Amino acid sequence: MRYLPLTDTDRQEMLGVIGAKSVDELFRDVPEAARRDGLVDLPKRQGELEVERALSRMAAKNVAAGDVPFFVGAGAYRHHVPASVDHLIQRSEFLTSYTPYQPEVTQGTLQYLFEFQTQVAMLTGMEVANASMYDGSTACGEAVLMANRVTKRKKAVLSGTLHPQYAGVVHNLAEFADFALETMPPVLPGAAEDIVSRITDETSCVVVQTPGFFGELADLTPIAEAAHAKGALLVAVVPEIVSLGLVTPPGDMGADIVVGEGQSIGNGLNFGGPYVGLFATRQKYLRQMPGRLCGETLDSDGKRGFVLTLSTREQHIRREKATSNICTNSGLCCLAFTIHLSLLGEEGYTRLARINHANAAKLAEKLDAIEGVDVLNDAFFNEFTLRLQAPAKKVVDALAEKGVLGGVPASRLIHGDPSVENLLIVASTEINTDADRDAYAQALAETMKEVL
Repeated sequence: MRYLPLTDTDRQEMLGVIGAKSVDELFRDVPEAARRDGLVDLPKRQGELEVERALSRMAAKNVAAGDVPFFVGAGAYRHHVPASVDHLIQRSEFLTSYTPYQPEVTQGTLQYLFEFQTQVAMLTGMEVANASMYDGSTACGEAVLMANRVTKRKKAVLSGTLHPQYAGVVHNLAEFADFALETMPPVLPGAAEDIVSRITDETSCVVVQTPGFFGELADLTPIAEAAHAKGALLVAVVPEIVSLGLVTPPGDMGADIVVGEGQSIGNGLNFGGPYVGLFATRQKYLRQMPGRLCGETLDSDGKRGFVLTLSTREQHIRREKATSNICTNSGLCCLAFTIHLSLLGEEGYTRLARINHANAAKLAEKLDAIEGVDVLNDAFFNEFTLRLQAPAKKVVDALAEKGVLGGVPASRLIHGDPSVENLLIVASTEINTDADRDAYAQALAETMKEVL
């Protein structure tokens, strides 16, 4: 009972207060099929030393991203993060005061958040950015809610280029925030999507991703023009922020709101989080933007200072006036982004993007030459899609056995669609060497001979 201090009497008293008859009633909204039948196959109790050893043995079965040639992407990317980034964010000035609950005494925090906003606005080609969101997917959902407020409409159109998990977040919000969605089917590289015809006088926004889920790059200008002609907004999603070092920013293509995932800059894969969501928009929509906004001003002595200009969370203002209940992501992730991007500078950021694209192009050329393998993309940044003459999941498992993490099977994220079963999404960043590419090509060639 050392770690389970509540008695049956305690539990019954708590259930009585909240009006539940039993603990099972608390889980009635969880489908039976999703519930575990019985206990997890683990010892009921062990000492701390035994638990550490058992968990270490389990962890040793994993293949870490840095241990083998790594080509996994689909929304989370492995990039090199300088050691100086981790060193700086762990300084006590940052580590213990990363949320400006008292803005007047957290000038350092407000300053780097201000610089972060400036960086994001410049990268995306927009006029204003907030001080970050939880991650790219929640930023996407918040963008749709914001578009509904701006246009006073309640129907969004989701492009088939959008990451399925981002679309899933929007679908969850639609169910509880009471707005309509039209979701286009997945768009394979080279295929056309007639999303313009879906825009009507009831449409609040069109959500398009670039690069798309399958890696394809596209010009968003015609979609922006069509949306604006109907009084709708264009929401552009950027899942790989490094791409903006090389491709045209969505703001320059007419986007009204740009959201994205900033994990690639300053933040490791971290088993899926925490990440750093980016959110930028036009100046005229500033007061409908979720999250918080830091500003620059002068104090009573004329000295430069920073303030929390906009705080739209219901904790801080009247609930009915709140644009969101989101506070921020972990401020350290935001700081890591700012430090890494500052170290790169404009020239370094552009060079990083060029290396990413060059590495991906080299890999695509190698893999496309393999029998049973076709590269589908004509225009891509650092990620592309292979069509294999075998199920992609089977091929990925075989590659892992050969010591190569070869990508993400599309079927892992798009469920119930047999047309994507043989599609493999492959990413290549600056971390990949010629030896990595050769190892992948050799392993894939051997695997295709085995499965064909």
